Amino acid sequence: MSSLTLKQFKYFDALARLGHFGNAAAVCSISQPALSMQIKEMEQTLGTALFERSARHVRLTAFGEEIRTRVREILSLVDQLDDLVRASEDQLVGRLRMGVIPTVAPYLLPSIIGALDKTHSGLDIHVRETVTPKLVEELVDGRLDAAIVALPLSEPSLTELPLFEENFVLVRPIGETDQSPPSADTLRGMRLLLLEEGHCFRDQALAFCNIQSAIPRDGLDGSSLSTLVQLAGAGLGVTLIPEMAVGVETGSAPVSVTRFKHPQPSRTIGMIWRKSSPLTDKLIQISEVIRRAATSPTGNDQSV
Repeated sequence: MSSLTLKQFKYFDALARLGHFGNAAAVCSISQPALSMQIKEMEQTLGTALFERSARHVRLTAFGEEIRTRVREILSLVDQLDDLVRASEDQLVGRLRMGVIPTVAPYLLPSIIGALDKTHSGLDIHVRETVTPKLVEELVDGRLDAAIVALPLSEPSLTELPLFEENFVLVRPIGETDQSPPSADTLRGMRLLLLEEGHCFRDQALAFCNIQSAIPRDGLDGSSLSTLVQLAGAGLGVTLIPEMAVGVETGSAPVSVTRFKHPQPSRTIGMIWRKSSPLTDKLIQISEVIRRAATSPTGNDQSV
């Protein structure tokens, strides 16, 4: 048993979460054969199989399920020790695992990373872009240090710190440029292009139009704001996007961008982290750098 290593625990945890040797190897930044060998050595040390392997799936065995919780506890304790060491230093240095939702990442990450590089040059930033539920899960599990999401979340174990407010704009075909901005009631009767299920921005757009997400819709769902804007430019409907995305997404599509009359639809972007994190004071400092970077003028949007 003494030959088990922390590295093997990390590889085991990645494979247990992802269920795929190739994906787990990519996350661990090693080759697939190397990861497979480490898992096999771990199984030999324990004297039993940890995974059921087939052509398409990798599943935990009953014994693998039993030790998974303990492995996570060990890795969490190691992370906590690392956090305590970093918290004791004057400035946060080393690895910072930051999650970001897809409707923020492409538009703010360049300025955020640039700002952090100037104020915290010792940071090694690891970015994880995915939808809010996955970010919350990984944050609670200790796989992320903090995340940038739309608030509120009301997750009891997490601290929420608002950073800034942002309005939504209407994107529609260029031929509709001269039309007045529709009301929420009018928009509800139009073909509204939305992000697919799982994106918080989808729920926010539906809430503005007072549409229940459970109600079947006759529309097209996309996996990115870029897709929605291109579909609007092709005349397939209208969509909402956050103001930060205007300069990036609308330049290559024949669309018009219109601001709504008051009250305008909006969202609150904020930063979240575990209430138990010893890095809290440092993360508050980081959040202020992010807030300043995010609220500086960006993009060249057009409005009617």
